[in-house]
Amino acid sequence: MSKAIVPPFTEESARAKVQAAEDGWNSRDPERVSLAYTEDSEWRNRDQFIKGREEIKAFLTQKWARELEYKLKKELWAYTDNRIAVRYEYESLDANGQWWRSYGNEMWEYDEHGLMKRRFASINDLAIEEKDRRL
Repeated sequence: MSKAIVPPFTEESARAKVQAAEDGWNSRDPERVSLAYTEDSEWRNRDQFIKGREEIKAFLTQKWARELEYKLKKELWAYTDNRIAVRYEYESLDANGQWWRSYGNEMWEYDEHGLMKRRFASINDLAIEEKDRRL
């Protein structure tokens, strides 16, 4: 098992944390992803407010049941001591065969063990044609 990436962040460790998050979310495994967050982690995701690992797992299970063929790309935007900001986009297919590209920004705050305790996401969705996919 690799060593946890913990604050205070450097550019190198912040980039590694962003890549680890991208890899985790692209696994589409709610259990795996939830382990990156504190037991009482707080999220704002669009207009939803989520608290704790159990709600995170339930949210991600529902998300990936409706967002098929999900693929995500994250990019480090900024970092400080225990916070990271990212921009991202992901693509997914809905049950009606419509492809979507979702753009957004996230602000993350970590505890001393490198677990995310707060995540605030702003997301915009754009219907795209399959030929316009980038991911």
